[in-house]
Amino acid sequence: MKQRNRIQRILVGVVCMYSIFGAWAQDSGHPEYERVLLWEGDPPGVMGTTNDDIPFMLYCPAPEKSATGTAIVVCPGGGYANLAMDHEGYQIAEWLNGHGITAFILHYRRAPYRHPIPSMDAMRAVRTVRARAEDWKIDPGRIGILGFSAGGHLTATAAILHGGPNPGAEDPIDRVSARPDFAVPCYPVISMKDPVAHAGSRQNLLGENPDPALVERMSLELQVTSDTPPMFLLHTSEDQAVSALNSVQLYAALIEHGVPAELHIFMQGKHGLGLGTKEPVLPMAAWPDLCIAWIKAIGMLPG
Repeated sequence: MKQRNRIQRILVGVVCMYSIFGAWAQDSGHPEYERVLLWEGDPPGVMGTTNDDIPFMLYCPAPEKSATGTAIVVCPGGGYANLAMDHEGYQIAEWLNGHGITAFILHYRRAPYRHPIPSMDAMRAVRTVRARAEDWKIDPGRIGILGFSAGGHLTATAAILHGGPNPGAEDPIDRVSARPDFAVPCYPVISMKDPVAHAGSRQNLLGENPDPALVERMSLELQVTSDTPPMFLLHTSEDQAVSALNSVQLYAALIEHGVPAELHIFMQGKHGLGLGTKEPVLPMAAWPDLCIAWIKAIGMLPG
């Protein structure tokens, strides 16, 4: 009996240790990825000290033998409330690494943080990658940004409303441009105007009753200029969460302003499918290869 109790106590201890370690591992995501803070000290607008108050990137380098010098900042979706880190973060980094692209998964601030905090984080991420390009063996002229859903809105925000370099800035990172060289919004939230807008993302980003001028400003289809970088857009007609009209309207604006762009709208596929490889595999799973071909076509990836 004593022996049995002793074994039970050991088993309980092992289970507890496993539970604690499992929780730690889950919180840590991929421990092999280096965590890069976007600001030294307190970031602008910070309201607390939790993991969600401190914006950072996970540095996911391409294998040394196949690294191309191209880099992409990855913005997972989540309605400006959460982050879909697995299928819109880690899996994306692994896919990009497989093509010699270094990825930086952005852990940006969301609700209760509101505009302009998320866009500040995204633009700071692009600046940081460019400022430290030599350290990471990256071509500072081949830095893209890619994101999904609300992360697609953030991607388009960084591309369209980007900030230029500030040569006189005290912070050396602010002395370089925040303009990405290309952008890939995937099934993105774009418009903040009804009936196209995704109401949850709009409320989380702009508040419950936002100023109409702010709604206009953050409806990105209305903000495209000839300085907007090339874009690859992906959506599905079956998306009931974020209307494909978001991508259609942005694509029309890009063409109107002479910005190189490619749009793919697949008939099938619900919202949030990431790479599209989840069973059953749909035709939209072709988008990653189409995207890589496009990045090569615009001269941002060798080969």
